[in-house]
Amino acid sequence: MSQEYDKIAKIEQAIKKKYGEEAIKNPLSNWDPDKEKEYIEQIKEVSKNEKTKTKREKEYYNGFLMDKKLLTRDNNSVCPICNVYSFSVRDDVYFNKWECCFACYVQWVENREERWTHGWRPGVEDRNGKREGG
Repeated sequence: MSQEYDKIAKIEQAIKKKYGEEAIKNPLSNWDPDKEKEYIEQIKEVSKNEKTKTKREKEYYNGFLMDKKLLTRDNNSVCPICNVYSFSVRDDVYFNKWECCFACYVQWVENREERWTHGWRPGVEDRNGKREGG
């Protein structure tokens, strides 16, 4: 048991040598009732700030009351090719990479990626047979 204490003492001395006396001090050694009061006041202030954050501004958007923070996000989930709105995570991936939904990717992009990356998009007459958007 004393060998373990000797080992701990050596580690503590090495830490003290490298990082200084403050590194091995007990955190409670500098704590007093005044610091406790200050700490409690800080916690109350943080708690008060958190409560005010939950009351976010709302704004009407397309007939719905929405959190204003959501409206500032650049999140366009309407496919520019077929004009269909999507909640699908899979479509989000295709929106980010190909600027279209998964269905349009299969219809217009798959096996023609080079043409798509050079700017080609289907015209209205090409899309007449495609699914109708809302």
